Amino acid sequence: MRNRTLRPQITVCERDHRQLMGLAEAGSAALASAAESLLVEMERARVVPDAKLPADSVRMGSRVRYVTERDEERSVTLVYPVDADIAAGKVSVLTPVGAALIGMRAGKSISWTARDGRTNVLTVTAVEQPQTI
Repeated sequence: MRNRTLRPQITVCERDHRQLMGLAEAGSAALASAAESLLVEMERARVVPDAKLPADSVRMGSRVRYVTERDEERSVTLVYPVDADIAAGKVSVLTPVGAALIGMRAGKSISWTARDGRTNVLTVTAVEQPQTI
């Protein structure tokens, strides 16, 4: 795949936006890079009322299936840092891939930079919303 930056429009609900802005702004020095990535995503996001968030948009608690540019399929749940558990497939929104996923919609692709500096691309293939929102 060509090395290009993909930044599709993202949409987040008001509740997630408010909570994630606070989380990003309160980021510790140890998580400065991840907090900055999340802040950039929140600043560019289109914010909609909670009830108006499209059903295929990734929000906090969503189960997300995606494929990487290497055709690796993954399924994760997007969570707050306190709930992260990679062995259980729970990815923190304060990780590079977590910040990339928030607000994405099924069928859309985004490039993101891993902690090792490599640029990656993922394409969201399905979004399942949490039972309780």
